[in-house]
Amino acid sequence: MERLVGTVSRGIRAPIIREGDDIAQIVVDSVLAASESAGFQLHDQDVVAVTEAVVARAQGNYATVDQIAADVRAKFGDHTVGVVFPILSRNRFAICLKGIATGAKKIVLMLSYPSDEVGNHLIDIDLVDEKGVDPYKDVLSEAKYRELFGYHKHVFTGVDYIEYYKDLITGCGCEVEVVLANDCRAILDYTKHVLCCDIHTRERSKRLLKKAGAELVLGLDEIMTASVDGSGCNENYGLLGSNKATEDKVKLFPRNCQPVVDRIQKALEEKTGKHVEVMVYGDGAFKDPVGKIWELADPVVSPAYTAGLEGQPNEVKLKYLADNDFAHLSGDALKEAISDYIRHKDADLKGKMVSQGTTPRRLTDLIGSLCDLTSGSGDKGTPIILVQGYFDNYTK
Repeated sequence: MERLVGTVSRGIRAPIIREGDDIAQIVVDSVLAASESAGFQLHDQDVVAVTEAVVARAQGNYATVDQIAADVRAKFGDHTVGVVFPILSRNRFAICLKGIATGAKKIVLMLSYPSDEVGNHLIDIDLVDEKGVDPYKDVLSEAKYRELFGYHKHVFTGVDYIEYYKDLITGCGCEVEVVLANDCRAILDYTKHVLCCDIHTRERSKRLLKKAGAELVLGLDEIMTASVDGSGCNENYGLLGSNKATEDKVKLFPRNCQPVVDRIQKALEEKTGKHVEVMVYGDGAFKDPVGKIWELADPVVSPAYTAGLEGQPNEVKLKYLADNDFAHLSGDALKEAISDYIRHKDADLKGKMVSQGTTPRRLTDLIGSLCDLTSGSGDKGTPIILVQGYFDNYTK
């Protein structure tokens, strides 16, 4: 019988993960238990994905506000710290900011506007136009910003982030001055010691600041790269990818994940005879049309994955074939012609017209985004995702 189902994404329930748990064994056991309970089987090229959050929890990869403060103090001393381009997030940045403020005497907080790097808006871009402000050039003090735009709360969170971050900093006993600008070099009018808090543009910001004469430039990826007073750490990403754990602790992005995915793949093959692919995933990358957020607050979608997930899709566009190469066919003849084309398609379709409109993204970014949407960020209780049929096509 012809198979009429394509890609299926399943959320897999798992126990609550605690520090010290064997995350690889838990993933294997959970997938096999779900398979038996729901009556599905594993196949070659299925994808088992586990969220970075539970990997980091099992690793015990945490840092406290005081540990972050100690690292900031060791690296910046008594200098005023320019905190540049943080994202607007209680979950992602607020506790990190508490640590930075606890370790500094004064912060100049420079926010991008009208939105942060991942799309959280302070104000609407149309209002910026209405007020005649040029966000590419104009540097606004907090007073000027309030005069022009007043108080605006985020559409989803109901938070005025300027007020929230300012109160958070002063609550740590640190002085603060707020500036709004979109050229990172504007911070040099206030301090020569800068902490770049942007995620995906951080290397450019560092380069521009160093060239413009900054005395010290570090990024969030250079804070907590080694253990401080027994803390967790992340050698590659530092504080990037961290999440709020408690009011005085963050969960860092997981470290050394490759052995985890390799163990899961090996164990599942031993138990089922199927060669599945495995990945650790964080935030997906997609834009919300209402809140305008891009979502991707992690430094990468997937910090570790097995070899079969390397690369990009190599797909043809069915509607292009139907409307162009085989416009004269219909019914079974059209189906067979397209199926034959797919069976004999080039191994690399990059730049070919027949692939236009397919998604030119990495497999891990595409599948990771699917997994992030499937697992959600609340109380679904499915930190493991099983994706089946992703590598199938029309001929299967």
